[in-house]
Amino acid sequence: MKSKQITLTTRGHRADVGPYKVNRILPNRFVDAVGPFVFLDHLMPEKHNPGEERHEVNGTGAHPHRGIATLTYVINGEADHNDSNGHHALVRTGGAQWMKAGNGIIHDESFNVDTVSGDLLTHGMQFWINLPAKNKAEKPDYLPVQANEIPKKDLASNGWIKVIVGKYEGLTSKIPDYSKQFIYHIHIEPGKKFFLETEEGLEYAAFLPLTAATINADNYRQGEFISFDNNEGLIEFTGSDEATDIILFGGEHYSEPIVAAGPFVMNTEHEISQAYNDFYNGKYGEIKYEKQNSI
Repeated sequence: MKSKQITLTTRGHRADVGPYKVNRILPNRFVDAVGPFVFLDHLMPEKHNPGEERHEVNGTGAHPHRGIATLTYVINGEADHNDSNGHHALVRTGGAQWMKAGNGIIHDESFNVDTVSGDLLTHGMQFWINLPAKNKAEKPDYLPVQANEIPKKDLASNGWIKVIVGKYEGLTSKIPDYSKQFIYHIHIEPGKKFFLETEEGLEYAAFLPLTAATINADNYRQGEFISFDNNEGLIEFTGSDEATDIILFGGEHYSEPIVAAGPFVMNTEHEISQAYNDFYNGKYGEIKYEKQNSI
């Protein structure tokens, strides 16, 4: 199988959210979406001091969504979630949380160091997954997934792969999807390789959150976003002198119209207007805050 072609590379831009240091990867000036993924924020890795004040879910960060599902992958830390549909959860290092905004929801989330691991690190990724038009009208939903619930496959002595969303060689994520889509976390030991055979017609992109890597014999820096063509082909990942982590994501092309405004992603301008009207008229409900318990 021939190598899959890389069509472009770029880097994100700073888009800090409150106290969180964020690098916005998608959309960028070249790419609006990859498969159903219309948004990707990288919560950059940060080492915190012992006893540092924690960020709380108390209403200051509450905001609405409609027409999408959000997916937060907690690489290091604790993600604390509350929403107006009555969901409350705490997801720790290695876990993920999926929220279907559907026809409208308000949520509030915070990110802190993991009180169990004690590594004093925060690091994560948040994706927005564009829902098909028929699913945008459905009721909201939420699913917390802890690290031990995420499928993982050891790659002999070369590393491992986690299936955050989608399927890989018999592994299936429990996170719902509405089209063919995937998010993989690939970890490669120093100097080792991993080969992935891709599927014709699917869209693929990679992000390097921590280190440099070699992809199809070309070198890429930490923080780069790499986009591939839609033809069938082989992707060869080679680790650097240190362990390398790669986030690979994509899926079927989203063929319906996309109209995005603020926290809403719909199919028409009228639907965007309706989303704002419903929010201002209180139709998304309100969050009833409760003290969190880990699950």
